Amino acid sequence: MPTGIVTGASRGLGLALGLALVKRGWRLVVDARGATALEEAWAGALDVTALAGNLADVAHRRALVEATGDSIDLIVNNASVLGPSPQPTLADYPLDELRRVFEINVVAPFALVQLVLPRLAPGARIVNVTSDAAVEPYEGWGGYGSSKAAFAQLTAILAVERPELRVYAVDPGDMRTQMHQEAFPGEDISDRPSPEESVPGLLELIEGDLPSGRYRARDLAGVQA
Repeated sequence: MPTGIVTGASRGLGLALGLALVKRGWRLVVDARGATALEEAWAGALDVTALAGNLADVAHRRALVEATGDSIDLIVNNASVLGPSPQPTLADYPLDELRRVFEINVVAPFALVQLVLPRLAPGARIVNVTSDAAVEPYEGWGGYGSSKAAFAQLTAILAVERPELRVYAVDPGDMRTQMHQEAFPGEDISDRPSPEESVPGLLELIEGDLPSGRYRARDLAGVQA
């Protein structure tokens, strides 16, 4: 049974992907910051260990890895934070908030990757969720976008340094999620696609044979049979 870690799995893309993987025979360790939401999302799920905690906490990262075991086939770094809402321009961006965004969106998931690397099975997959805000200069997205750009570059360099693995940065596209709503407070985002629509593209990266690199999930959606 393949084994993996999926972070940020109490709702949105992390939950949708995790449920799909479990149906396909994966054993998962999942996490989220909110214990109640995580427990409710995974209540009764077989072959799933749910550990609530903040990925920025060293002890929590170690607990995730220990719960997964000595041979790990997959890590999906999905957990992240938007930053202030409404999102400020860079001229007004609180530096303490910027540090927090980078700590959670860049340093914490990269630290988790460092812990996981010695336990990854041959051909294992590292899937780091990024955003089009990492490459497009959207007004107000300076904190989140720059953090995702930094994480995408770390992902690209890791792929070069570890050619025996498959290392992906994936942009899931716009989704109807709580984070997206926070980015557009007071606006109707019901026209955005559901997170489930991005899942087939991620599954192609996880179970297919694509080379390491940066991908858009919606571009891969038609690849799955």
